[in-house]
Amino acid sequence: MVRRKTYPLLNLARKRGVFTVREAGQAGYHSQQITRLLATGAIERVARGHYRLSELPVTEHHALAMAARAVPRGVICLLSALALHGIGTQVPADVWIAIPRGSRAPTVRQLPLRVVRFSGAAFTEGIEQRRIEGQSVRIYSVAKTVADLFKHRNRVGLEVAIEALREAWRERRFTMDALDRAARACRVERVMRPYVEAVVS
Repeated sequence: MVRRKTYPLLNLARKRGVFTVREAGQAGYHSQQITRLLATGAIERVARGHYRLSELPVTEHHALAMAARAVPRGVICLLSALALHGIGTQVPADVWIAIPRGSRAPTVRQLPLRVVRFSGAAFTEGIEQRRIEGQSVRIYSVAKTVADLFKHRNRVGLEVAIEALREAWRERRFTMDALDRAARACRVERVMRPYVEAVVS
């Protein structure tokens, strides 16, 4: 049975979804309390220095929550964003995450990351917030994701970008104004124009 004095640490875990040893220490909890909770099975280790409540369900987007936790400045992008938005048929094995150009690439053990560097408006445009397993996750909007797919068509495949554009437009997942802003941010207006015209005509 978990001792009563460890309950506040469980409350921290419930509040944050995933917490680190450092965060527990800052909140006034000793690492021995983490050890005791691990022994009782109340919490589990999900990555080095990262813990979560064992009772919390693991969703299909668990890796995205872990990536957001490990790379707080990152933004879920490209194929991972596409999957989270429920568009297309792609099921990426890696977590695609964007970081500002010039930033050091993160290394997260037990989590396969595909890091892409964006700069300026290409990084800041279209960022949305989602909540996954108690973790705040930054992800690009549908319009920005479509534009990113065309920008990085050599990496993900032009057919993937076209499929996403068609499906998202058919389901009214973005407005043309939003797509225009995203295309300008990614500097792919000319590349996208013929495909957009074919889809909306």
